[in-house]
Amino acid sequence: MDTALIAVAGTLLGVIATHWFQSRAAERTAVLARDEQLRQERIAAYSAFAGAVVDYRRSQNDRWFRALQDPDSEQAEASRYASYRQRTATRQALFRVQLVCDDADTRQLAEAAFEMTNCMHEATGEEDRANRSQEAKATLDRFIAAAAPGVR
Repeated sequence: MDTALIAVAGTLLGVIATHWFQSRAAERTAVLARDEQLRQERIAAYSAFAGAVVDYRRSQNDRWFRALQDPDSEQAEASRYASYRQRTATRQALFRVQLVCDDADTRQLAEAAFEMTNCMHEATGEEDRANRSQEAKATLDRFIAAAAPGVR
């Protein structure tokens, strides 16, 4: 009888221990899967944002040059509207960054990259435009440098 009780107790203890270890392993697997999914979402959001800022910067440069050449031309008007569309796409990409990024400094750099690019068309001369374009590029580079460690 004592042997049977010991066998039953051992079996129960084994079942409890197995269940505990399996649940811990399942939790660990779920956490790793969630972390990897978030990492992939961040990579996608950060790269989409960087691409959108590059396109927006190009669009802003084009807008500035066309307005300089002939402010009342159809090309200048089309370039202005193209920059509006690109601004919208860039802002949408910025929203994704804000949703997946948990580092306040990195979010702030993304916002600064957007704002620097957004103000480029207000340049008062070629040197000012070139400086604004370079500063927008440098701000985007700082964002990328800050975001990269979070996705490695």
